[in-house]
Amino acid sequence: MEQTELSRLYVEYKSLLFSLAYKMTGSVADAEDVVQDVFIKLNGYEVMHIRNIKAFLCKMVSNRCIDLLKSSRNRRELYVGMWLPEPLTFIEKEPLQEIMVKSDISYALLVLFEQLNPIERAIFILREVLGYDYETIAEIVQKKENNCRKILSRVKKMLPELENKWHLNK
Repeated sequence: MEQTELSRLYVEYKSLLFSLAYKMTGSVADAEDVVQDVFIKLNGYEVMHIRNIKAFLCKMVSNRCIDLLKSSRNRRELYVGMWLPEPLTFIEKEPLQEIMVKSDISYALLVLFEQLNPIERAIFILREVLGYDYETIAEIVQKKENNCRKILSRVKKMLPELENKWHLNK
């Protein structure tokens, strides 16, 4: 892939991909690492053959986050106390801040997300926050559309229970 094309894609999709990665991992550093890893991998792809580059990039980020969450969940089991996501602070107004405000994902919801497995978290974020259709979500998480619908339905039923358990407000 040419550097100019890679740079253009990076500028165009960095905010979206960072937002997705942060919502899935709850860590600024992990989200930045995921986005960087995806663009390093993307350098080896021929993107002209990719039908929907935005969905492809989201799939790469989601899969990388799922892998990271599976490994970090094992590490966190040794952590004493409840894990809390890293708060995202803004020094100046930037596009990422607007995305976070528009999507209305709160710190408390990130804590609730930690109670979900990585696939549940990915499906919830892709559908409810980013507004992807089930066909695209199924392709990203490599599950059938009906499975994605059922998983999302279960997550929506679980969220109020988890919210009450942790006494958190959205």
